[in-house]
Amino acid sequence: MSPIDLALSRSRTVILTLILLLVTGAITYQNIPKESDPDINIPIIYVSMTHEGISPEDAERLLLRPMEKDLNSIDGVEKMTSNAYQGGASIQLEFDAGFDADQALTDVRDKVDEAKVDLPEETDEPTVSEVNFSLFPVLVVQLSGLVPERTLLRIARDLRDELEAIPSVLEVKIGGDREEAVEIVIDPLLLESYELNGNDILATFNRSNRLVAAGNLDTGSGRFAVKVPGLFETARDIWDMPVKVEGDAVIRVRDVADIRRTFKDPESFARVNGQPALTLEIVKRTGENIIETIDRVKELVEAEKAKWPDNVVVGYSQDRSTDIKNMLTDLQNNVISAVLLVMIVCIATLGVRSALLVGVAIPGSFLTGILVIATMGLTINIVVLFALILAVGILVDGAIVVTEYANRRLIEGASPREAYREAAKRMAWPIFSSTITTLAAFLPLLFWPDVVGEFMRYLPITLIAVLAASLLMALVFVPTVGATIAGIGYKHQASASDSDTEANTVWVKFYLGVLNRALKRPALILLASVMMLVGTVMAYGAFGKGVEFFPDVEPQNAVILVHARGNLSIWEKDALMREVEDRVLGHDGLKTIYTRTGSDNRQNNGEDVIGQLSLEFEFWRYRDTASAILADLREQTADLAGINIELRKEQGGPSEGKAIDIELSSLTPDVIEPVLQRIRDQMETMPGLVDIEDSRPMPGIEWKLNVDRPQAAKFGVDVTGVGDTIRLVTNGLKVGEYRPDDGDDEIDIQIRYPSDQRSISQLDRVRVASNAGMVPISNFVERVAQPRVGIIERRDGQRVFHITADVAEGLLVDDQLRQLRAALADIEIDPRVNITFRGEDEDQREAGEFLSNAFAIALFLIAIILVTQFNSFSSALMILSTVVMSTIGVLLGLLITGQPFGIVMCGVGVIALAGIVVNNNIVLIDTFDHLYRELGDYHQAILETCRQRLRPVMLTTITTILGLLPMVLSVNIDFVARDISVGAPSTQWWVQLATAIVFGLAFSTLLTLIVTPSALMLRGNLGERIRQRKERKQAGNYPPAQPAE
Repeated sequence: MSPIDLALSRSRTVILTLILLLVTGAITYQNIPKESDPDINIPIIYVSMTHEGISPEDAERLLLRPMEKDLNSIDGVEKMTSNAYQGGASIQLEFDAGFDADQALTDVRDKVDEAKVDLPEETDEPTVSEVNFSLFPVLVVQLSGLVPERTLLRIARDLRDELEAIPSVLEVKIGGDREEAVEIVIDPLLLESYELNGNDILATFNRSNRLVAAGNLDTGSGRFAVKVPGLFETARDIWDMPVKVEGDAVIRVRDVADIRRTFKDPESFARVNGQPALTLEIVKRTGENIIETIDRVKELVEAEKAKWPDNVVVGYSQDRSTDIKNMLTDLQNNVISAVLLVMIVCIATLGVRSALLVGVAIPGSFLTGILVIATMGLTINIVVLFALILAVGILVDGAIVVTEYANRRLIEGASPREAYREAAKRMAWPIFSSTITTLAAFLPLLFWPDVVGEFMRYLPITLIAVLAASLLMALVFVPTVGATIAGIGYKHQASASDSDTEANTVWVKFYLGVLNRALKRPALILLASVMMLVGTVMAYGAFGKGVEFFPDVEPQNAVILVHARGNLSIWEKDALMREVEDRVLGHDGLKTIYTRTGSDNRQNNGEDVIGQLSLEFEFWRYRDTASAILADLREQTADLAGINIELRKEQGGPSEGKAIDIELSSLTPDVIEPVLQRIRDQMETMPGLVDIEDSRPMPGIEWKLNVDRPQAAKFGVDVTGVGDTIRLVTNGLKVGEYRPDDGDDEIDIQIRYPSDQRSISQLDRVRVASNAGMVPISNFVERVAQPRVGIIERRDGQRVFHITADVAEGLLVDDQLRQLRAALADIEIDPRVNITFRGEDEDQREAGEFLSNAFAIALFLIAIILVTQFNSFSSALMILSTVVMSTIGVLLGLLITGQPFGIVMCGVGVIALAGIVVNNNIVLIDTFDHLYRELGDYHQAILETCRQRLRPVMLTTITTILGLLPMVLSVNIDFVARDISVGAPSTQWWVQLATAIVFGLAFSTLLTLIVTPSALMLRGNLGERIRQRKERKQAGNYPPAQPAE
């Protein structure tokens, strides 16, 4: 007994199973975690090293090189990028796609532990962190207001502890706070009069601030613990500590200094909408529901707010739950619109009962697919939701074919059970092979490497799950349900189908007339289609909009980077930032403005970036486009002197950084800069490039103190003594640390001069204790000004420089890159300099190569399935040729809509089209093979095949097109709010992909109904001629030669 017979004989069991799938699928959809972007592993691990005060050259020599040597031996590292900068260094390791994140993290930590012994003792513990989308903040809580900084910090720390107690919150990071310190502000005159120097003070503090384990005392009559308190517990302990003893006289810290618990010198400032602020970045645990997590965070914050001063203002930004809710609502509305459009077509053509059977397949396939997705531990995101929209039109194909065939048999007088049994059995193999070919087209996308592939792989996973479920629906559940309920209103339905057939007779006769004329000249039809393919490709090359990597989506956030040059203090930088901030505040369309003064070495924004303004826009329907707002802001800030403004929109998809990134490297670093200058000069002449910058050191000076060691030795002074004394003038000399009762972290104890004694001239006047008393260090130290060294960047052990640029609004990156490559060909470039295009060009090139290979593999897999089914190379070749020819429709669609060819989205669309286009051809040729065996006449069999398959072919095509039509038009219909919107960001992601499939499928339907029958006719004609020639040859029936006249 076949599975179909078994299902029909146990119809109650099948129906109960269907109900179980629907109920559990619906519950799963409600509970499954939902997020906007897919939760993907980015193959990057970051190693950070901090050494306060170290120069970039020393950081390269003492920090980077030892660490690189050990990290180079880790398996799977694709590239290693290192940066050395003032105060530390960092290394970014990029692994091969598909890496084991846990194993890679363990390997890196092991190697960092091995390399630690080669780092200077003063270097802080290196930190190892992974980069992961799930580790990005899902919400930023902003605390601002006119309250003391310490009050705001206490509130933020208390709130952090409360928020981290929420089970779904992984961690909370406080941004904008300053590290606390105990400052011992010492009077230089008193220091000199008592002949104290840094070395003596440091040694005294080290001996006094220690944990002393005194042990236990066992007297025989008892055992007692003995304690010698040695650690500082309060600032009072430091106050009374002796620093020098002479005879009976004791000099304590309080005799020569003031002590205060304060903050370290600021390196950054933060403001929200112009008010001083601290931020709490909420990071959720992997797999948790973002919407529920953010709701719980907001509830807690509002409850805690009642305990705070009235001046404290709470704000929220980067709220991912709002984005997700909007996107989910938009995409769910698109799913509903698609289902309704499909159902309307089915009801109009098949009747109510058959349409309801087709309708069962849609929620059944969706909810079963979501069950599979949840079982795999995946989440609902925009890629999954689009895959569901794409599947709406495809998954009903099998159900339509089965119900249409069953309808035909019911009209012919078969019983309902017999009609559905025969329909399921007769169409089982064509439906199975057409579904498998569709899955085969998407299968290579599972192996897409890099971040782009991680981002897009949810598309094939969802489609494979849903389409596999649709196969069960079409061959098991729909026939069973149909056979069970077919008796209800059966006669009425049959007459409706008859009338429907009569109504379509005119269209059928018209189509058959056109087809009949085409079959008389099949070779001409095929030649015309090939010429159309070549002509369309040439037309797109001449008139098309070019190529782009990823679609341009309306952003919700943007960043203004402020560039300024010179040796600016943090206060001078903040004054410049306030000038920009004053111009931006109050601008229409902006919801939140988060200003941050200071540079972040991890963001690679450029060495001359003194700060940034993070802009959060209002909801997209209530404002101008982001491009218009940013253009207005660029104009408003254009007249500010001394600074350059760079505006960046939030990028959709996996790209990051600027669009154009040229990397120059050489084993001889000195030859790079002249080449870099020539390339930059050329780029400056191109009007399509904006915000051009390079990574050469900024103009500026730094002070170098050269110690004459022999001369210093005469005074009994060494380099360490000089360095410790100089630290009193600069950031302060760290002499110890202690952990207060009201804090979680240890606090540094620093000795330094008063603020009015910390200046450049003081470096020459400072005195150091020697064997001849207190002497000025100018006796053996020379202060020299030299050009400042900026960030030193290395890649795989070589020094590299970068030139980056963005492309002007409305222009394509690919076009500008072609012009730039052509211009660089005319520039004289030193052969020792290697030039590599990174950034979007590299991503686009890699994605294009993969998609080309994926398309070829998909065609090969489809060919294997087709040859297996038909056991004929010619039938498989005919079907595959329609896949190639369907690209005519894709290019025509892009020409008509004026869209560029998106490497990622259109590339995926062409591959998806390969799996969809073959379906109708499989059913068509399978029906032809059956009819040809019955009728024995090629021409008649083709006409009868096309007459029978016209309605199901048109139905499956129209349902797929209508399912994607809301996406193509960017139309969103909100059925609850009774509202229609056009151009929502959630639809902009998928316009290219949907357009490629809709136009390609529409054109391929013409191929299926005209060109494929013509190809069959041409094959029949050629076969007939070959057969006749063989017969004549075997019979020796050649015409006699004509005698010459």
